[in-house]
Amino acid sequence: MSTALLALLSAYVLVLAVELPDKTMIATLVLTTRFRAWPVLAGVSVAFAVQSTIAVLFGKALTLLPESLVATVVAALFGIGAVLLLREGFSTPDESGEDAARQGVRPVSFVRAAATSFGVLFAAEWGDASQLATAGLTARYGHPLMVFTGSLLALLTVASIAVFVGHKVRGRLKPKLLQRIAGFVFVAFALVAAWQAVA
Repeated sequence: MSTALLALLSAYVLVLAVELPDKTMIATLVLTTRFRAWPVLAGVSVAFAVQSTIAVLFGKALTLLPESLVATVVAALFGIGAVLLLREGFSTPDESGEDAARQGVRPVSFVRAAATSFGVLFAAEWGDASQLATAGLTARYGHPLMVFTGSLLALLTVASIAVFVGHKVRGRLKPKLLQRIAGFVFVAFALVAAWQAVA
């Protein structure tokens, strides 16, 4: 398998695992209960595209640094992501999303609903584990376009699930388990990058 394809698949699988149980999915779910589905999907998709671009550019900038320093930064990024995911994965469940989901759909314009969705998700993604993963994978593999594509596809997959399947999917998935698994995957990536930094 080529490095470019590996970068795309790694980004897709890792970001999907991180985002399925994340606040991003819950926020999208809540937005869908308040606004129509299409404007929500449009707004969150643009937010994801912008945030993925920022993360890839940050990861690409890391590749200009010496290799050992890049490996150290990548290890730190994945380490931070692991801490965030494991802390959330082992925390007590928050039912605020369920409470918000009981409210009705608000009749607002497409542009207003899309803009609101964009703002909520754009703010929610700053420093998120998926953004750290995207930056780290870009620095690790050196294929920014493939990492961007994999990351964005994963984010759009999660948004689509939240918008179109919503509370039914949430009832079947075990978000805390997914967060724990993703957290341990981040730990593995952090250890590999740390080993590369000292090797």
